[in-house]
Amino acid sequence: MSELQHPDSRSFELVADVYERARPGYPPEAVAWIADRLDLHPGRTVLDLGAGTGKLTRALLETGARVIAVEPGDAMRAELERAAPGAEALRGSAEDIPLPDDSVDAITVGQAFHWFRHDVALPELHRVLRPGGGVALIWNNRDPDAPLHQEIGRLIAPFIPPDRPDAEEWSRELGESELFGPLEERRFSFVQQLDADLLAERIASVSFVAAAPAPARRELDEQLRRVAQRLGGRVDFPYLTLVYVSFAV
Repeated sequence: MSELQHPDSRSFELVADVYERARPGYPPEAVAWIADRLDLHPGRTVLDLGAGTGKLTRALLETGARVIAVEPGDAMRAELERAAPGAEALRGSAEDIPLPDDSVDAITVGQAFHWFRHDVALPELHRVLRPGGGVALIWNNRDPDAPLHQEIGRLIAPFIPPDRPDAEEWSRELGESELFGPLEERRFSFVQQLDADLLAERIASVSFVAAAPAPARRELDEQLRRVAQRLGGRVDFPYLTLVYVSFAV
């Protein structure tokens, strides 16, 4: 997550434990591609910015690089510290990174870049990166072509705000910045298996659902459980993972 400015982004603090239980990690192939492009290995330092509960942080630790995880939300950061004790967890935001100039070799952003105030955040990312350092953005998106997600999309449509950020659109701001070079893009697919409880919690962890009134959330919870029961009590939840890499200029 990022600086808690957008009302929806603040709602993650209400569901930090749900986020940790129900959200998947990132596909190993996607993390491997990031590690290769950013040259992550022992002796290198990577900043995981807007680290949330550490879904990406713990995968980065496996590269052997030193991992610094920055997260503004206290509840999210507490989950991160439990899940990824090998990382250095700091309170901070993309707009105010608590690190000195030229202090990291690479930056990763998992599921958070669309919450950043880019006019402030992009100079901050550039400031803490060493010359030529790279930035990787990654999102686990629900696969829009999957019939399950089309049904879920109809159920959550009333919750979606008109100004909802678009991950693909926002990522272009990195590559179009004078501070960073062109974007490299890769896409990966994977499936998360969920029972009725986890399906309900997975959707409850969506920012605009978490921010909704309690009666609406309860009704949605019941609808999602009925979907899972109709499909045999367990569902395949397909994702399309989008990854973008750019280097400082």
